[in-house]
This record gives sequence, structure tokens and C-alpha cells, in this order.
Amino acid sequence: MTYTEASMDALRQAGDELADATVATLFERGEVGKFNTLMRYVSTVGAPLPEGLPEVAQEYLRATSVPPAWVDWEEMEKARLFFIDNNVHISTALSFASMPACYVVPHVAKLLSATHGLKYPSKRMAETGQFTVYLMQPDAFEAGSRFIPAAQKVRLLHASIRHHLKREGLWDTGTLGTPICQEDMIGGQMFFSLLVLDSLHRLGIHMSTEGAEAYYYAWRVVGAMLGIDQDVVPKSLEDARQFLDLYMVRYMGPSDEGTQLTRQLIDLYEEIVPGTLFDPIVSALIRHLVGDTCADWLQVPRTRWDTVVKAVPHLLGVLETIEDRSPLGAWALDRLGHLTSVLELSSLTRGRVMHYAIPEQLKKEYGITDAVSRTHRWTPPAATV
Repeated sequence: MTYTEASMDALRQAGDELADATVATLFERGEVGKFNTLMRYVSTVGAPLPEGLPEVAQEYLRATSVPPAWVDWEEMEKARLFFIDNNVHISTALSFASMPACYVVPHVAKLLSATHGLKYPSKRMAETGQFTVYLMQPDAFEAGSRFIPAAQKVRLLHASIRHHLKREGLWDTGTLGTPICQEDMIGGQMFFSLLVLDSLHRLGIHMSTEGAEAYYYAWRVVGAMLGIDQDVVPKSLEDARQFLDLYMVRYMGPSDEGTQLTRQLIDLYEEIVPGTLFDPIVSALIRHLVGDTCADWLQVPRTRWDTVVKAVPHLLGVLETIEDRSPLGAWALDRLGHLTSVLELSSLTRGRVMHYAIPEQLKKEYGITDAVSRTHRWTPPAATV
């Protein structure tokens, strides 16, 4: 598929018809609070819907309760093994490349600032981390799993943000497009898939072509379940590269909101890192993964670690050698990676389970009251712009 300015403009105005209609009805009937309260008890696949749940919500939940018919389950298992093999690296890329990439798109940074309270900035990272962990469980789509209910709720959360911003007239749709439009949802999918793979490559992580393609495929499945139009989403990594290049060239730049969100991100992870000696590594990793131009736009501080962090690929190369040559070493590193990811997620969530609810109001400041074979090593597709 070839993406053009005209085709991107069309995606800029499109939302999610099913979720938007569901949310509009819930607000119209004053049933959002009831929905959120009752849905706290629906967190796993197969859980019975509680009595009193609005009929429009029941219809939506039934319609979105199963993954797309086209899902290749062997490919999804490859993606899960890829995640297990690289979970710490993926978490690093999500935190220090994917999130800053969102902030370097001014209208996305503006939307994130409008929809998240400043007192709990870790909520964005915690929700993303928890969502990814749910996705990569071996039973993600089976009874007892938490992934599908989370995807259903996140889709409604996105629709509610569109509802709030458009209803109150506080979002310039003519200039900025529909809030969380199809173009931005696909852009987000690229940030959490292709950009993560790019970051792993930049860190020197050895990825097979098979593993990289499987990881991207898993996020295509996620995109489908979050309401992305599968007729227009990139199907291959090469198409994904063309879309991401065009998307970033169209929109990336500096903004006050992007700077503020980045400062929150850095402060948050500096609190997680024990002591103060290693605090600058957070800024250095962001700068290393997003590049100096984007880092300067986001006002990421330059530190003495900027040079040191470039040695990370060499260190990771040593660990990969151990992993390749020793089954015991591979097991130990996988366990260490798992424990590190669990500790990071626990720190971000502060020990709480994140509930993806429909916000009845946004920030008051905005005036709104309501493991895979290592053969065929993967390298990123070449830039198209």
C-alpha cells in the first residue's frame, strides 16, 4: 500500500464508528457512571456481564468479544516468545522511545495534556505497560485472560475523549483533525511496534526477521481490536516504514506540551532509579533512541552519560552471547528480564491494577466538566522520506 498526503488527510477525519456511537449513547442516557462501576467487575474473558449493564454497552461488548477471524495463532505465539526473549529491551523502548515519540507530535502531546491529570503522570506508562503484559500472556485470548476486556475498555476510553473534546468545541478539528483519529491510531500502532523494533536495533539487540515480523503482526491484531480500519493499516514492515516516515514528517516538531510531558517522564523514571548517580541515564537513553533533533525539541538535557550510553549495544552483545551459548544463562537472563519488567510495572502502577474507564470529565483546566530463531537477523526497512 502507498500512502499519500491525500490518503492521510482522509484518515485524519475518521474516528471509530462503533465505539463512538456506544459512548454517545451512554452519555446521552447518563449511564457512564453505572457502566464504569459495573465494568470494574468485568476484567477477564468469560466473566458474566453484571446485571444492570446498559444494553448499548452489552451490544458493544458482545460485538468486540472475539479477536479478528484472520488471526494466525502460530504467528501470535512467535510474538509472545519474542516478547519473553526481549521483554526488558521492549520495556526500555516503550518508555524511552515510543512515549517521547508521541510527545514530539504536537497535537498528540496537546491531547495527552488535555486528558491526563498532572498529579499522576505515570498513569500513561502504567496503562501501556499493563496492556502489553496482558497481550503477551500465553492465554491472552482465552477464558480468564485480561487482554480482551482491557482492549474493549481502551477503545471506549478513546471514543470518550473524542466525545468530550468535540462536544465542548475545545478541539480544532479543522486544523488538528478528529481527536484520536484513524491516522493517529495507526501512528500510535507504529510507535509501539516498528519504533520499538527500530530502538532494539539501535541498542544492538539481535532480532531475527521472523521474530520482528511476528511482533509487528501482534500489534496489527491489537490495532484491529482497538478499532483501527484494517483496510488502511500497513500490513508489512515496509509499508509501516512508509507510513511512519510520512506521519512524522507531516507532524513532528517542538511544543510546550511535549516538553512538559517529557520532563514528567524523566522525573518519573529518575524516581524509580535508586539513588541519584544513575539519574542522567534516563535522559541519555531518550536522546540515544530518539536522536538529537527530537531530543532538543523535547528539551531533553544533555548529560555526561550521553557518550557512555552508546556502549550499551556492546554490553547487550555480551549478554546475548551468553544467552546463545548457555541454556542455563538464557533461562537466568529471561527470568531476570521478567522480574525487572514486573518491578518496573509495579513501580509505575504503585501496586494497583489499572482500570481503563470512560472519563466522565477531562482536566478541569480545559474547561470540560463532564523466543524465536536467530537466523536471518532483522534490520529495519530503509527510510522512505
